[in-house]
Amino acid sequence: MTNIKKHAEDACPLVYQCRLSLSTRTVNHLADLLRRYLKAIRSRWRILPPGRITVIVLAVLRHDERLADMAGGNDVSESTVRRWRDELIALLAAQAPRLDRALKKVVKQGGEVVLIDGTLIRTQRRTGPADRPNYSGKHRSHGLYFLALTDENGRLIWISAARPGRTHDNTAARHDHILAHLRAAGLGALADLGFRGLDNDIRDTVIVTGYTASRTHKLTAGQKEANRVLAVGRAPVEHGFAHLKNWRILTKLRTDPAHATRLLRALLVLTNLEVDR
Repeated sequence: MTNIKKHAEDACPLVYQCRLSLSTRTVNHLADLLRRYLKAIRSRWRILPPGRITVIVLAVLRHDERLADMAGGNDVSESTVRRWRDELIALLAAQAPRLDRALKKVVKQGGEVVLIDGTLIRTQRRTGPADRPNYSGKHRSHGLYFLALTDENGRLIWISAARPGRTHDNTAARHDHILAHLRAAGLGALADLGFRGLDNDIRDTVIVTGYTASRTHKLTAGQKEANRVLAVGRAPVEHGFAHLKNWRILTKLRTDPAHATRLLRALLVLTNLEVDR
């Protein structure tokens, strides 16, 4: 016992540095957002300045740093870092565009089509029947489903609320009235076979999907070529998801769906700041 106490008394906390691969524009944007918020709520004092708080939160989001580690390295409590993280996530999520406004912006910029796709953000498996809907048979993993739209260049313009991992693409699209919003904006959409059957209007097709083969019906050369062209046109949507998933906090979520929705919308704003720099 004496030796253990001696080692504990002699131990000193070690602090390491790591490079945060983000632009100064992103850091300044978030710091200014925090300063305006503190001014609005008349909060005159924080234990650290807004710029320092911003860097800490971005490190948590970008590198999935443990809250306790960031707290220890900055001489604050873990609960304080958690409060800062949730505070900034809420401020960023409030800047995420609504679906109708995002589509109007695409039209204003001269766009004619958008790209639509869904993605699964993996979560930690929880016990009990309440977590069963989160299991995705397609990915063989537990997670939350998100529907997203990008422009023709793969820039994320909108992301849906979190849904159980087993949610089908068409179910999510119908719940968010994607087809009606596209018609109202006068835009078309390119989608994969998961959205086949969402738009059955042959005369005025808005959502274009590929052709699928069956045991009794083989694809013709023209249909194969059409699928190839569609795949090339849809490729940028994967780039948009790749940029989003560069935030390592999404490696495996440890949160509830409501907070996950705010988190994804906050990361959408940060992703576009990085892509547009």
